[in-house]
Amino acid sequence: MDIKKVFLYAEFQVSMHFSEIDWAPVNVQMNSFSGLKSKTWLSGINTNTVGGFYEFDSIANAQAYIDGLLVPFAAQINGNLSVKLFDGDITRDASIGMCSPYYVD
Repeated sequence: MDIKKVFLYAEFQVSMHFSEIDWAPVNVQMNSFSGLKSKTWLSGINTNTVGGFYEFDSIANAQAYIDGLLVPFAAQINGNLSVKLFDGDITRDASIGMCSPYYVD
């Protein structure tokens, strides 16, 4: 499967307020992974869950990020990790119709 636009949703089930995260060095570390095009940080309202919505250029690069950063971080913070991958190619036309910023050429 040769998908060129892969979206990754990740959420850590922890009770950690976003303000407790030193996100600047984490951003630097994330940017060292091949194929990462963007990340939008997420902070759960009334849940203190932390996560993100990412765009990658391939399934392989998204999986390398999951294995190399997300899984070890979940172990480090003793949190449960939920991850889902989505096909961004097949949803292109529908997303353009909704003015998605991920499909601006």
